[in-house]
Amino acid sequence: MTKRLRLAFVTIGESPRDDIVPEMLADIGGDVEAVEFGALDALSEPEIQALSPLAGETSFATRRRDGREITISKERVEVHLEELLGRIDGEGFDAVVLLCTGTHVKPLRKTLMIEAQRIVDSMVEAMAASSQRLGVLLPLERQIEEFPKRHVFTSTPKLAAASPYAGDDMAAKAAVLADCDLVIMHCMGYSGAMREEVRRAISAPVLLSRRIVSGAIRQIV
Repeated sequence: MTKRLRLAFVTIGESPRDDIVPEMLADIGGDVEAVEFGALDALSEPEIQALSPLAGETSFATRRRDGREITISKERVEVHLEELLGRIDGEGFDAVVLLCTGTHVKPLRKTLMIEAQRIVDSMVEAMAASSQRLGVLLPLERQIEEFPKRHVFTSTPKLAAASPYAGDDMAAKAAVLADCDLVIMHCMGYSGAMREEVRRAISAPVLLSRRIVSGAIRQIV
């Protein structure tokens, strides 16, 4: 009999991520126990507000527990993230799933890490090798300028921004990528429903980050 898989889902924001994890679990299937953690969970309101990006820092868009969007410093929230992952590493999970496509973390000593950025970027790079024009949809306008510092693809992608948290019109925002022949929605916050909106504006294949990561998890269920 296949044992029940115990997974830690870790967000750079606050847990629970009821906008992400239930959809992923439905896609993963199998017998899975999900336990959620957030890098901001233990912080006070002033501490969270103080994580707003400073000049020269790169940014993450994430979701507060009440659904609000927040922009935080990648460099400083990763300090809290590393501390959290170090603690989770000793709690006996079968794997840790990092719900962010924009961060690399140190390898864990005891637990399998399913790192969204490495998985998504590797799959996109493999598929984009036979594409003429790669399009990338990002959560924040400021991330368009930051993207080349954080992600390296063989080709130079065309970039656009649409927030998964602020009620943006996905089809309208993604329409600038209509001349691309492959598009990646490069944030775990984008849902299957948002992907359907984007597909109304784009005839090319549209990849969804959370679905790619769910596919990787299915290999160990």
